[in-house]
Amino acid sequence: MSNKWLKTALFTALMMTAFGLQGLCAAEVARAQFTTGVVDREPVDAITSVSADADTVYFYTELRDMQGSRVTHRWEHNGEPMAEVSFDVGGPRWRVWSSKQMEPELTGTWRAYVVTGDGSVLASEALGFGEDPADVTGPELVPETYFMRSDS
Repeated sequence: MSNKWLKTALFTALMMTAFGLQGLCAAEVARAQFTTGVVDREPVDAITSVSADADTVYFYTELRDMQGSRVTHRWEHNGEPMAEVSFDVGGPRWRVWSSKQMEPELTGTWRAYVVTGDGSVLASEALGFGEDPADVTGPELVPETYFMRSDS
């Protein structure tokens, strides 16, 4: 190994560290959020709570550089697993969303996780559903799950 090669490698590593480029091509969840709708493959808003009369809630995720992997949206209500929606990531930027038909008796805290095939949690978000979600547990029913994906 030549001294010139070593200096070049060291300089490149230092520059990547200095400019934060070491994770530039790393796989990541660029966005994970609850929303009231998706239009043109983009969430219409970002929400952290909805009233008990809301009909549908979406969990939207934008993945970067994860093509070829399998990812799951895992929905939980008050800490109890309710549904899982799995999908294959088909491109370098992959936007997906799953939705829940909300039932008024299922108030409380909902949480959606982005989980890899080996069970690693990449991201999670919480959503309050109803008047006082911290105090309500509701019955353990599994609402319908809908799923859409896009490759751009």
